[in-house]
Amino acid sequence: MRRLDGCIMIKAVGIVYNARTSRAKDMAGEIAGLVGNGREFWMKSAGELGEGDASLKDTDLIVTVGGDGTILRAAKAAVAYGIPLLGVNMGRLGFMTELRPADALERIPGFLEGEGWIEERSMLKAQVFGESESGGAGSSESGWNHALNDVVVTRGATPRLIWVRALLDGAELTSYRADAVIVSSATGSTGYNLSSGGPILDPQAQEMVLKPVAPHVGLATAVVLPPMVSIELRVESYDGALLSVDGYLNEPVEQGSGVRIQQSERKAKFLRERSSQEFYASLTRRLGFWGGMGAGRAVFY
Repeated sequence: MRRLDGCIMIKAVGIVYNARTSRAKDMAGEIAGLVGNGREFWMKSAGELGEGDASLKDTDLIVTVGGDGTILRAAKAAVAYGIPLLGVNMGRLGFMTELRPADALERIPGFLEGEGWIEERSMLKAQVFGESESGGAGSSESGWNHALNDVVVTRGATPRLIWVRALLDGAELTSYRADAVIVSSATGSTGYNLSSGGPILDPQAQEMVLKPVAPHVGLATAVVLPPMVSIELRVESYDGALLSVDGYLNEPVEQGSGVRIQQSERKAKFLRERSSQEFYASLTRRLGFWGGMGAGRAVFY
């Protein structure tokens, strides 16, 4: 992507859609027809796009057509290349999306001509370490998995609580006996963390949230942590646990092993038109408490 006088020059566009809904695929086709008028483009389903995909190398912008799950898939592939994302919301919540289907075709040409601004979101990285490792700062830098939303240590197929010791920079905070333990970014604070009773952070905040799910023993409240802290979640339950990264990676964590979580050096980028205050203006609407509605399900918008 080249910048000229503060404008974003977009020459090649990727379109990533949720293949599970025909509406998303149809909308992606319409966007492709719009973008293809004078620009290079490619179109793939979210399931087809992977890290290291050759098509990413010369891509200036990725338009996602789906919900937040589609964005998570696209972000995993795009972040290493610094490619910004522009989301069209075909789902329910759409906290990370920018456009509604009704006006997407009308507004996308403006973005292609350089309108908008780039918002950066902090990410997490997680690494499994073995029983013999200290888990400290001097450990190997290999094997990191990067997350835009959250890192979760959860129980596997066995319906038993997991036992997890939480350490911050090597100092023990507490031991959890719970269904799961979540570490979320600011972006992920409106996801699993929120449904488990955790706090909502400003989308551009750098802090992390540590939150147990249905804890039986241990600290039950969420803890908001500064970005420089290294978190260790040591699994002590006999059946082990699973590591989930943004809901896609599921890696076994054996008893005595653990997961190290830190802020990632990578940043997810989003192309925006609306001001950063739009997050607060639309928050209650997206959660379903808008227009006098009581507690209930999130609404389509």
